[in-house]
Amino acid sequence: MMWHHRLSRWDVKSAPYLYIAPFFILFALVGLFPLLYTGWVALNKWSLITGNQGFIGFGNFSYVLDQPRFWDAVVNTFSIFLLSSVPQMIIAIAIASVLDANLRAKTFWRMGVLVPFVVAPVAVSLVFGQLFADQSGVINAILTNIGLDPIGWHSERFWSHIAIASMVNFRWTGYNTLIFLAAMQAIPRDVIEAAVVDGASRWRTFFHVTVPLLRPTIIFVVITSTIGGLQIFDEPRMYDNFGLGGPDREWMTVTMYLYELGWGSQRNLGRSAAAAWLLFLIIVLFAVVNYAITQRISTTEGRPAKTRKVVAR
Repeated sequence: MMWHHRLSRWDVKSAPYLYIAPFFILFALVGLFPLLYTGWVALNKWSLITGNQGFIGFGNFSYVLDQPRFWDAVVNTFSIFLLSSVPQMIIAIAIASVLDANLRAKTFWRMGVLVPFVVAPVAVSLVFGQLFADQSGVINAILTNIGLDPIGWHSERFWSHIAIASMVNFRWTGYNTLIFLAAMQAIPRDVIEAAVVDGASRWRTFFHVTVPLLRPTIIFVVITSTIGGLQIFDEPRMYDNFGLGGPDREWMTVTMYLYELGWGSQRNLGRSAAAAWLLFLIIVLFAVVNYAITQRISTTEGRPAKTRKVVAR
């Protein structure tokens, strides 16, 4: 009886850890080990052809940090990230508010916004490549017909970033829309009704009640968008037929740069691994900043709130 009691206590204490163990084991195999191994490769002179040629410490990091092309890639990455994430967030919240209304065929419209997300990035790049082509592009043809000068979508840095950000927004806006929609549906309806009873308009209720209650979800989307946006590769890689980021690397991102170091003309896996770790550190830095913002918001939300803030004016 005593043995059965001890076994029951051991089962209660150990069961939660056994349930979550498969995830951490899988993460250690496909996530943590590659990360640590990449760090080891970054500390060695490691060629794609000849393999490891000896330990050189932080020499690969010094080489990457001294390259102007790396810093151009960092600027391009952040530019594309901001041009895609900020409009994407605003559009996703707006579409989610419309889908949260009393529409006919709700399921159809909610499934429809997710269709671009399941389209292959290569297909999206091919379609948008025709839209943003310099000579025979659809958009330039329209601009020419109305008497405006065509835009150098592949020759000007800013406009190439706009084109690539449009691809990213096309694919990911619907995905984030469903996240915001789920958060909106979790808001207690009596809170919205109380604001309406107080005489607040629909717009005032949305901006002063709904949006503030979405702050934790907005922070979550910002964090995931930051991690994904700083690792963007498919869209800029497929933006032209060469996949190098433009003739002057106008839209080369950090992931494209490390790909060029490892599998391009240099074929130096050590330098490529160093660039990958620098990108990892940048992402960690932004994650820490987002975590600090989240903690501050959580602390603010934990304070006693004043009731009936939304008053008709």
